[in-house]
Amino acid sequence: MRTPTDTPATSSLRPRRRLGPASALGAAALTSLALALGPSATPAQATELVPQTEAEAEDLVEDRQAEDSSSLNESNVPDGISVEEARAAVDKSDEITTADIEYAAALEDLPSNDVPEDFYKTPDQLPDENGAVVKQSPSTFYLDPVKLIKHNAKTTAFMYKTTDEQGNARAATATLLTPEGATGTAKDAVVLSPGTQGTADKCAPSRQMSMGTEYEGISVTSALAAKHPVIVVDYMGLGTEGTHHYLNRVEEGRSVLDAAKAVQNVEGSDINADTKLQLRGYSQGGQSTASAMELAEDWAPGLNIASASAGAVPADLYDAVSKLSSVYTAFLLYGIDTFAEQSGVELSEHLNQKGLDAVESASNQCTMEALVSHAFTDTSTLTKDGSSFQELVDEEFRPIIDKQLLGKSSIPDVPVLVNHSRLDDVVPFEQGRDLASTWCKAGNRVAFEDNLGPTHVGGYVVSLPRVEAFTDRTFAGKAPLDSCWRL
Repeated sequence: MRTPTDTPATSSLRPRRRLGPASALGAAALTSLALALGPSATPAQATELVPQTEAEAEDLVEDRQAEDSSSLNESNVPDGISVEEARAAVDKSDEITTADIEYAAALEDLPSNDVPEDFYKTPDQLPDENGAVVKQSPSTFYLDPVKLIKHNAKTTAFMYKTTDEQGNARAATATLLTPEGATGTAKDAVVLSPGTQGTADKCAPSRQMSMGTEYEGISVTSALAAKHPVIVVDYMGLGTEGTHHYLNRVEEGRSVLDAAKAVQNVEGSDINADTKLQLRGYSQGGQSTASAMELAEDWAPGLNIASASAGAVPADLYDAVSKLSSVYTAFLLYGIDTFAEQSGVELSEHLNQKGLDAVESASNQCTMEALVSHAFTDTSTLTKDGSSFQELVDEEFRPIIDKQLLGKSSIPDVPVLVNHSRLDDVVPFEQGRDLASTWCKAGNRVAFEDNLGPTHVGGYVVSLPRVEAFTDRTFAGKAPLDSCWRL
């Protein structure tokens, strides 16, 4: 247990930005728990955790300033900090609150990631075949960040070989979760592509699931409850060495397909070549799923893909970026960073120090922390010439973004569900409808489901029951409702 050696004002409790560091971490933890609990977490509850307007953000700060330090005692302050020091920090600061200090104290008692750190180290030599298993490790799946609720699924993290867009051999990781009581060969399994996690290694789903902070826990739990084994993909560069190229459709799609191949050779896996697979994902995961479907015939023709479910798919990144609210500036910071790396652009030529600091900060934060930390940031304040990130995209990154367009290639002839909230505030609703229409015109069987889930997060939660119903029907060989006649 690490013991701080200074006072709260200069220790790990020191605020880094307006809302404070622990508040961001707390939001991530609360969101993860709310989503993991499934039906009890309504869309409204999920979206309330992140302010949606400037007024809500100001109210949040005022609420923090009004907190009473008298609730702090020896049981809820970190070791090495006295109660008097903790109370003084709250009383003197409008950024540190009692919740920050209590959360910091709770963190000291949390176990670390259950997957050994050296598991993620890429060996000097990788196998020649894409989808070959490199190593594996027992893991765990917790539903809450305090690790009070451990899922009973058998959980195994595994590393496999894949190839990036430039043709370089890469190691990637994923997690296999097998429902309790499952015996014999699995008849079916779900391959889950996660939504935006961040770009830092610590944000890999295999790491976050074993720490109880993975917001995709709701989808994993939903599939396991239906007795489907689940493979959760980390993507190249998340957890493992090398850069995670955020929203690179080729590398995401290959990560998904090669994980689905590799899991057949994981020791203890009940999945084989005859197991029916559903590819599933939402948001970035929806893009990854759609990309995997478009790459499948050439990259992994032997996979037994039975169906696919893609939600809130950013099929046209340029359109999504141009309409993105400043609530989600963190997504722009992730994108600018990875687009610059892929394009060979030096960001210091375009961003001022504040902008460079923001990119660096976001690159070390997972999604919920980054969203809260950078919400409502005006990107024109981050550039040297006062231009917006949209203008920077137009000037430097349009070619790399246009390479991510979906709907240009054929997909396997299997049932596909496309779901999208009409109230999505990240990916325009029209993109989901247009992608479904494109696949319909190509002769595919597409079920298109809209909903009124509030915001991007709400659309995710609301869509899950329909996704599970679609999954059960397609695994049973039943044809889902075809929506092509109305698209």
